[in-house]
Amino acid sequence: MTFTSVAYAIFLPIIFILYWAVPKTKRCFILLGANVFFYMFGGPAYIILMLSIAFVTYHAAVKISLHEEEKVRKRYLAGACIVVLFLLGFFKYADFAAGTVISLLGLFSLPMAETTLKIALPLGISFYSFAAIGYVVDVYRNKISPEKDFIRYFDFVSFFPTVLSGPINRAEDILPLVKEPSDFDYDLAVRGLRQMLWGFFKKLIIADTLALYSDIVFDNATSFFGLTLITATVFYTFQIYCDFSGYSDIATGTAALLGIKVRDNFKSPYYSRSVKEFWSRWHISLSTWFRDYVYIPLGGSRVKEGRHYVNLMITMLLSGLWHGADWSFVIWGGLHGIYQVAEDFCHKHLAPKSIRGMKEKDIKRSTLWNIGHGILTFGLVSFAWSFFRANNTKDAIYIATHMPRGLGHIAGSWVMMLNNMTLDGFKLAWVLILIAVLMAVDFAGRKQDIYHLFGKLPMAVRWIIYVGLTTFIIVMTINGGQTQQFIYFQF
Repeated sequence: MTFTSVAYAIFLPIIFILYWAVPKTKRCFILLGANVFFYMFGGPAYIILMLSIAFVTYHAAVKISLHEEEKVRKRYLAGACIVVLFLLGFFKYADFAAGTVISLLGLFSLPMAETTLKIALPLGISFYSFAAIGYVVDVYRNKISPEKDFIRYFDFVSFFPTVLSGPINRAEDILPLVKEPSDFDYDLAVRGLRQMLWGFFKKLIIADTLALYSDIVFDNATSFFGLTLITATVFYTFQIYCDFSGYSDIATGTAALLGIKVRDNFKSPYYSRSVKEFWSRWHISLSTWFRDYVYIPLGGSRVKEGRHYVNLMITMLLSGLWHGADWSFVIWGGLHGIYQVAEDFCHKHLAPKSIRGMKEKDIKRSTLWNIGHGILTFGLVSFAWSFFRANNTKDAIYIATHMPRGLGHIAGSWVMMLNNMTLDGFKLAWVLILIAVLMAVDFAGRKQDIYHLFGKLPMAVRWIIYVGLTTFIIVMTINGGQTQQFIYFQF
């Protein structure tokens, strides 16, 4: 079941009514039924995998809490992590590993028949696996107490708004509200509905419109060059943002309808002035997960400069590998690692001495500096997205090396790009308007809660926007719209 399906439009109101109609002590069972039904809607087989991961991490956390001896605690922690990572690795990376071994053997003239297991990737496995690992680690660190009720713990692992594509939940946020549900919060529910509406607009109108043009190029990348590749990459840069942040908005809004607050996953990332700042605004639940459970345990920035750079690169390479079983994703992560290493090196060694020891947020920059570095950051991030979107590593390298080709002939490149992407003046203007609306809302939301600000508008104005925007989304989707699957479902 997906957020954009008719089934979900029927499912959500039913769960909302049932959840608030029963006593607080019974809500965990309504949530359990909703979680299981939602996940099994597209196929029941992989619920066993989720149950297994939940069972292992649940018991490991209980055992960790019962022992004081550090060796025993570490043994249970390591055992749980190994089991979860093995299952994640098997289902997600078995074919990738086999293909890599075959390619390496070929380099040494040791041919081997290509073998693939053709294992279907269970939906959401990357997200609920990381949530479960984070829970066990937090119990080990004595940050939280273990949940003694398996049903409530499974409600956390399988929480239906976020189980398929995040955000990656933290037990400290979700479990207390599952264990002791809050009273109905009208303001929170209304805010959630507003966030869902904006999420549907970003996904169904902006992202799916951009996909019509970017897919033409990326699905046959070696047939194009120059401005066509650059434009497709920029379109994809906004497409993936609207697609994934749209999903996160709908998920966060759905959780709010049930009185559960989920952390925001995006904060105007394309207004970042550095790649480091970008990662503090993009897919926040994942970046903070890697920070807390990979980067800091490796030593973070509390080590020598060279080791710090190694820690950054390891973290970003693993982040790239988490996203997909192809070397193009690893290169994407590596690029972001290189970007951040370069930024840190320049700040420590090339910046004026008066600001070298200061944190970026404490440094006063000129407007020109902010704009220039914002454009540079956007360019670097967009270039990296071409590796992320490419169908394979070969295509990614072709795109990266053929972007500059033909740019000396601007007029010819412009006409060729429009023809290649089936764009005319009206279509291009429509795309630019959608991007402008997105960036305007993001600009307003950099330091303010736009959903709260929206609530201050006169009621008549609010309802005109509600009805108008909802009608517009439905009409545009039904008449000629080509709804695309959420991009992060593949991860």
